Amino acid sequence: MSLATSYGFLILAVVLGVTSNSFAKTAEGFTLIFPSIITGITIVMCMYALSMVMKNIPMGITYASFAGLTIIATVIVGVIRFDQMPNLYSIIGLAFIIIGVLMVNLLGNN
Repeated sequence: MSLATSYGFLILAVVLGVTSNSFAKTAEGFTLIFPSIITGITIVMCMYALSMVMKNIPMGITYASFAGLTIIATVIVGVIRFDQMPNLYSIIGLAFIIIGVLMVNLLGNN
């Protein structure tokens, strides 16, 4: 598998992670069946996609990238879908996460 394919699987894992987070919020503590099932399915698919990424990219780099990108994307979904606006300190923290993901991917693979 090529490096480009690995990063494609990483993006897929992020999308699935954000999907599982969004449906977990609407599942109301797993009391609603449909969002609960979608949450379970997407988190299993997300873990599969991450395992594919780890064939070419080291585990630490993979998970740091996944976690950072999923956090940023989940915040964006929270703003759009749930009207949850982050405050100034949250935005500063999110900027540090973006910087960290870029550093890990661009400078961390010597």
